[in-house]
Amino acid sequence: MFHGKKTFVFLIVTCCGCLLHGQDPGANIPKKVYTTVPLGTFSPPDIDGILEDSSWEAAEWGGNFTQREPIENAPPTEQTQFKIIYDDKNLYVAIRCFDAEPDNIVKRLSRRDGFEGDRVTIMFDSNLDLQTAFAFTITAAGVKGDEFVTQNGNAWDESWNPIWYVKTATDSKGWTAEMRIPFSQLRFGKNREQLWGLQLSRMYFRNNERSEWQFFPRNAPGWISETGKLLGLTGLKQQKQFEIQPYVVSSLETYEEEKGNPFMDGRDTKLNGGIDGKVGITNDLTLDFTANPDFGQVEADPSAIALDGFQIFFDEQRPFFVENKNIFDYRISNTIAGNTEGTDNLFYSRRIGRSPHGSPDTAAGEYAEQPENTTILGAAKFSGKTRNGWSIGVLESVTSREYAKISNNGERREQLIEPLTNYFVGRLQKDFNERNSFIGGIFTATNRGDLPDNLDFLHQSAYSGGLDFKHQWKNRTWYTAGNLIMSAVSGSKEAIRRTQEDIARLYQRVDATYTEVDTTRTSLAGHGGNVQFGKARGNLNFESGVTWRSPGLELNDVGFLRRADYITHYAWAGYKITKPFAVFRKAQINYNHWSSWDFGGDHNELTFNTNNNAQFKNNWYIGTSITARIKQYSNTALRGGPKLRLPDEVAYSAFVDSDERKKLRYGFEVAFTDGEDKAYRIDEYGIYFIYRPINAIKLSLEPSYKINKDKLQFVKNIQTGSGVRYLNAEIDQKTLSMSFRLNYTINPNLTIEYWGQPFISRGRYSDFKHVTNPQASNFEDRFYSFSDDEIRYDEESQTYFVDEGHTGATDYSFKDPDFSFVQFRSNLVLRWEYIPGSELYLVWSQGITQSGNPRDNLLAALDRNILGTQPRNIFLIKATYRFVL
Repeated sequence: MFHGKKTFVFLIVTCCGCLLHGQDPGANIPKKVYTTVPLGTFSPPDIDGILEDSSWEAAEWGGNFTQREPIENAPPTEQTQFKIIYDDKNLYVAIRCFDAEPDNIVKRLSRRDGFEGDRVTIMFDSNLDLQTAFAFTITAAGVKGDEFVTQNGNAWDESWNPIWYVKTATDSKGWTAEMRIPFSQLRFGKNREQLWGLQLSRMYFRNNERSEWQFFPRNAPGWISETGKLLGLTGLKQQKQFEIQPYVVSSLETYEEEKGNPFMDGRDTKLNGGIDGKVGITNDLTLDFTANPDFGQVEADPSAIALDGFQIFFDEQRPFFVENKNIFDYRISNTIAGNTEGTDNLFYSRRIGRSPHGSPDTAAGEYAEQPENTTILGAAKFSGKTRNGWSIGVLESVTSREYAKISNNGERREQLIEPLTNYFVGRLQKDFNERNSFIGGIFTATNRGDLPDNLDFLHQSAYSGGLDFKHQWKNRTWYTAGNLIMSAVSGSKEAIRRTQEDIARLYQRVDATYTEVDTTRTSLAGHGGNVQFGKARGNLNFESGVTWRSPGLELNDVGFLRRADYITHYAWAGYKITKPFAVFRKAQINYNHWSSWDFGGDHNELTFNTNNNAQFKNNWYIGTSITARIKQYSNTALRGGPKLRLPDEVAYSAFVDSDERKKLRYGFEVAFTDGEDKAYRIDEYGIYFIYRPINAIKLSLEPSYKINKDKLQFVKNIQTGSGVRYLNAEIDQKTLSMSFRLNYTINPNLTIEYWGQPFISRGRYSDFKHVTNPQASNFEDRFYSFSDDEIRYDEESQTYFVDEGHTGATDYSFKDPDFSFVQFRSNLVLRWEYIPGSELYLVWSQGITQSGNPRDNLLAALDRNILGTQPRNIFLIKATYRFVL
């Protein structure tokens, strides 16, 4: 057994027991009320940041803010006041932030949604659903921020970019802000007498102090359910919203010319265009549409490499899909507890417009060119939330057929590599029980056009659906939630066979008695879900639940599923200390455990974790974590072979972050994982530096280094005359990456941003072996290692030849698995919002992807494959104009 395992488990259980003695939630806090007034005969105020317009005399000042951090329920260092007035089309807000030292107000420049320096946020729950809100932030430097807030304040979507107007000014009393927010940018019902939720929050940056108009404790279950009230809005009419934003983009691509290849002459030019639009169907429902959208200004994904065979999840960055994504979100395991496949979702928008599934069939001497992404012919979203609690989301998208162009001595032909595809997502939720409960559902569909033989591995159609619910009671202190999902895919026998044998399912696993590959099937169905119970209010919170994925579940046509065939019980408990004590400003300790079974009833995993984080009074942060995995069996490690017993392990991690207010910020994170019997060791190191030499410039550098040494790294399954050899080896993998950013904000509407990341991962394999007794108690008994006489390497063919038993005859061979993956990606973007909602982009993107020499060290690989290679460059100019009709 792993040394110290029993002691660790005892400490975890003891810690969990201590957490059971938490504090009860405090008494309800009275709701504050602000009553706005119409402009009446006054003229609208000029939005210049100077609060001298006579129209402001119509309203009373609101104020009396209360400190929330660092000292709960204490008076703030400086008070804040506000006024709200309105007319038929707009809401006007005046804010005064008092400051006894106006010369020391921190005015850090950034692009939109920068959220740095002194700032104030006003948030409207205009649907009064206690779950969603519209947040508008302005910094003392005049930088705008706007977010669509969901999940009772637990999700803030910065991609929401409404058209609104704001200016700031500084005087002897502090700083002021003046806003004009068109009602067309908000969502509200038809009631003559409107009642909205209202909250204002101020960040007094020098003290890292946050104060709120409507005070609520830090142990509350969320933000929006705790807001105050806005009264006085009467007779608001439905606002007509019709916005069209066409774009045109011109691009030049340069790269290294390839002699003889007509598709690689070193230079390509393109001129393209498209349109985005938004139509307000009602005050609370909108229709968004796009035709031939362009995402050329979107930052490239960070480099990554995975050796476990599973797909990698990347966040969506494309504006059309990011906006209002909360409505379409349907995570299967939306939980606080760890290790519950939290990325699994019935809708993963990056499937739409992805790189083509197929690749061209070429003969010797032929050259091929294929598009990097599938063209989105058109997409539309109908979404919103009605006053009576209905959340509605409908998304429809069509992607085009894509062809590879093939050249053979001047003769050209085309081959289909991606069919015409239709994607549909429908989402519906209904609030009830005074907005404390909801029930909802989702349906997704993927349908593809005719599939030629070279694409018969794709599903002809794929459907999924789900039902979900959440119920909260006792002032949202307690909750229970859950969902149930089902999927069905259909296609050719080849497509369904591949689905059964995919690493997410592995129906062919030799020791599984409950799954087997059926080569005659043309459809496959599965189910999954999650049920949980927890406590969200107070210093002590917890959550426990069960999540599952049946072996036949498949979501990856328009969703994201990492793996199926498991049932996991999880639990989390956390205790917060929200008041300063000793040297700490605040702290939290957490406990997690998870235990997993497959659908054959085998218990495959038992893991315990405890972690904590704290903020010191000097505003530094620290955190630590320790995890003990005392049982783990893998159904996937041998890629269809038998279940493999993995070594028990202990993992440790820690991080330190310096004071975020300083012009120079830095921090580091380290993590170490040790497998029993020295079976593997993973070391990870990360550090970052963020420096602001002046308010307009921000520099950041984030290098990271990872060492992975594993004695049982999968190589290949090889069929021999005496059976299958589950080939493994010891790997020595080193990965080095470094992200660099430079942001120069000339003014809030004109910015220059650069991002670059070199990435190198090198893996060397040795001590080849094949698994013979995969569940043996002793690690060394699980495999047979080849002696030097049984395996030889041929340098010229880069192939290993195996002679088991040293008989003089080769039994089988395999290619050298050593690798060196080298990549460099960068973006330089000049963005100018020349009028609200209309933008001009100048973009330079650069990329290099190479296979280096695994014998090189990491720095040599950087020199030869990045610094010594001609990169692929893309230069583009993109202009958009937003017509508001």
